[in-house]
Amino acid sequence: MTHTFTRRDIIERAGGLALATPFLSLAACDGADRGRPLSRLSGATMGTTYQISITDKPAHVNMERLAEDVENILETVNRQMSLHRPDSELSRFNAGEAETLTAVSGDTAKVAAQAIDIAERTNGAFDPTIGPLVDLWGFGAGGDGLKVPSADQIQKVRAETGFATVQARAAPPRLRKRARSTHLDLCGIAKGFGVDRLADHLEAIGAGYYLVEIGGELRGRGWSPRGGVWRVGIERPGTESGGAQRVVRLNGKGLATSGDYRIFFEKDGRHYSHILDPRTGRPVNHGLASVTVIAPTTMEADGLSTAMMVLGAVEGLKLAERETIAAFFITRQERGFSETASTAFLPYLVA
Repeated sequence: MTHTFTRRDIIERAGGLALATPFLSLAACDGADRGRPLSRLSGATMGTTYQISITDKPAHVNMERLAEDVENILETVNRQMSLHRPDSELSRFNAGEAETLTAVSGDTAKVAAQAIDIAERTNGAFDPTIGPLVDLWGFGAGGDGLKVPSADQIQKVRAETGFATVQARAAPPRLRKRARSTHLDLCGIAKGFGVDRLADHLEAIGAGYYLVEIGGELRGRGWSPRGGVWRVGIERPGTESGGAQRVVRLNGKGLATSGDYRIFFEKDGRHYSHILDPRTGRPVNHGLASVTVIAPTTMEADGLSTAMMVLGAVEGLKLAERETIAAFFITRQERGFSETASTAFLPYLVA
């Protein structure tokens, strides 16, 4: 069933509000609503920032020690999956030969398996091997984002991609690729995994009420400082002020938003988004501005939001209804935006 909404005024006093965007998140609490003590940590990681808010910090937890633990967890994820480090597990795998079983950590195998699973579920709308295409368009590390490659160039690079060329094994954890040129890139899902790892650590030390965010990907559980469940604002596309389009409740779930309006370039009157369709090798061009997904893990939400940005509002909604995925679509219209939510997303919306 399709659920399309008219534009509403945004709730002004959404206590414990965090803003979910594709590339930036602002965690803020309404000072007037603070009914619980709040402990916070923040820093830089994965080319962006992280923020952790805790409202039930156990007495035995030392914040300085927790900050060290957080940095160690994030550093471990970077050592495993960063492509900016030539000695990371993923870099070693990419540099290896075809058909070689590369030993990796259980975490790297888990994230790769999830990426492949999402690729299969979306018929290739999400593909963790399209890094070379991203570079071709100038959106990769060090790229200028101002390239419009020829059809021949796109076809040639696309021939070297394909998620079906990668296999992930859990026990023992191993990765295998069929082609020497295959380049596995987990950046489209690793931030979400990082959020999940931090959330799992908080729960392990007895902190059950928290909001964790890395670069706009979030996971919340329990009560916010205002006393109710965490409320997360979905960013209104194209705004620099950080306004919210909608507000949702987040308790025990992960949330991720993907959009086409932050990283792009325009050339000869055309808009080129950094979101590429792996099936064509070209930027998406269907009017969908952003997709927000709520899922059991932030890692899954991260990958699915990207896939649905590629599919577009119509096909993305069909997938969401078929698989009972909580998804929220914001689409450009001649005047403003339209909103569409899957059935599974409705319970999360703040009325």
